[in-house]
Amino acid sequence: MIRHATPDDAAAMAEIYNHYVVNTTVSFDEIPTTTLEMERKIRSAVRKFPWLALEENGTVEGYARLSTWKERASYRHTAEVSIYLRPGREGCGRGCALMERLLEETERYDMHVLTACIALPNPRSIGLHEKFGFHEVGRFHEVGFKMNQWIDVGYWELVLRPKNILSSG
Repeated sequence: MIRHATPDDAAAMAEIYNHYVVNTTVSFDEIPTTTLEMERKIRSAVRKFPWLALEENGTVEGYARLSTWKERASYRHTAEVSIYLRPGREGCGRGCALMERLLEETERYDMHVLTACIALPNPRSIGLHEKFGFHEVGRFHEVGFKMNQWIDVGYWELVLRPKNILSSG
């Protein structure tokens, strides 16, 4: 079941995210997040963007969210996509289910463009995003340094085709 995340999901989401912080170069964070910090992020973000939890048998197995891409006002119709799955839950359609639902949610949030910032190499993440129409628009070489290595970052973009042209400024 995919549902809107609540602060009660913070511990499970922090656990999932911290796996990537501690064990991979997927996240450029180097210090694990606390449950309280994740709870704060959820409470703050859900006012502006969707956060979704994928729950199976009472356990959060993954989550997806939109977040601010840039702080300036003119970027207000652009958001960054992030999807994290519990280790061992990849490759079974969970990421696709989360992405599909997240894309459905964008219609309620006046989003025009979605971006994805992907630490490279990451063929699974690239494949997931490209399956849903994202395409690579740029690459920064060696901009991250984690786990004693330089890491490239690629940017993927999806220009949404809203039913109605935005009429507000």
